[in-house]
Amino acid sequence: MKILRRFLDKIKPSFEKGGKLSKFHSTFEGFESFLFVPKTVTASGCHIRDSVDLKRTMSVVVLALVPCMLFGMWNVGYQHFLSAGDTSQTLFSTFLFGFLKVLPIIVVSYAVGLGIEFAFAQVRGHEINEGFLVTGMIIPLIMPVEIPLWMVALATAFAVIIGKEIFGGTGMNIWNPALLARAFVFFSYPTHISGDKVWIADGYSGATPLSNAPAGLSDLPAVSDMFFGLIPGSIGETSKVAILLGAALLIFTGTGSWKIMFSGIAGALAVGYLFNAVGGGNSYMSIPPYYHLLMGGLAFGLVFMATDPVSSAQTETGKWIYGFLTGALVVVIRVFNPAYPEGAMLVILLMNTFAPLIDHYVVAANIRRRRNRVAYRAKQNKEIPSN
Repeated sequence: MKILRRFLDKIKPSFEKGGKLSKFHSTFEGFESFLFVPKTVTASGCHIRDSVDLKRTMSVVVLALVPCMLFGMWNVGYQHFLSAGDTSQTLFSTFLFGFLKVLPIIVVSYAVGLGIEFAFAQVRGHEINEGFLVTGMIIPLIMPVEIPLWMVALATAFAVIIGKEIFGGTGMNIWNPALLARAFVFFSYPTHISGDKVWIADGYSGATPLSNAPAGLSDLPAVSDMFFGLIPGSIGETSKVAILLGAALLIFTGTGSWKIMFSGIAGALAVGYLFNAVGGGNSYMSIPPYYHLLMGGLAFGLVFMATDPVSSAQTETGKWIYGFLTGALVVVIRVFNPAYPEGAMLVILLMNTFAPLIDHYVVAANIRRRRNRVAYRAKQNKEIPSN
């Protein structure tokens, strides 16, 4: 690393103001800050100093996504060979098959997304932010393995330009960029992200639990298979064990809000039990509520996308409301709209839209309580006679 540090120090003057390559200062600074801790320090005034910066926060989220990515690669191979009737494959050969299928999607996601972010940083003369480190990993994990790479490129470009850069870049976006990429594919090319055949590689078909749910419990996979992730589905969303490992890391490091995760689970279970009590309607209303946490992308969405610190609620009370409504509305959509069995994507985007409004009313209520408390104390003081 010392050799690399000396090399960067040697060429750095060329990228600074007045240097031959000063136009590419943002690009150089981005690579340098990715490899090494910036040397920028405070010189005057009062500042809050913290070792946790945006780069470290994004790195923690990427680490939390690694279990989902690794299991997803293995499951792609497992589902393929299971559908082909080939039970002779080893753990390594199964993982290798999935790795070779998933890696190109990850490469395209990062290449397109980072390329656009670098270009915007150059044009604006701004520093390159690390926000896409997480988005570039989430986008492949919420896609089916059979999605064409050019669709991944288009969806990623749409998410970065329309969902992020148009609002000012990292920290300014209204909606979660990764979910915008999935929404783009869903509404533009629905046949490539819905149906049976898209979930297993090389043309083999396999229905997801959500697509089988309308037929009743008899057609659903075993609870253990859904929990461990031995089912068809989006690359990184099937294993709840891997998602729980990621959630534990996010909560332990304080990166993700446990309030949003917990209240999201509570909202899904509450509405699920309500529908169980009401009964009738369709078969979705009789499904045990915890099944909703095991099927589809609700668990993955609550852990990795609903907790996005930019697009989620910011107030502590708002996080409880935001998470509860997210889980509750997902179940409502699944029950009352069987034609669209997965509701996590649209619900999280909807709650992203209303997150500022939730925070506004939480803050307004807090101000009102304070005013009432001050007025009450003033009234009490006037009623107490002075000696």
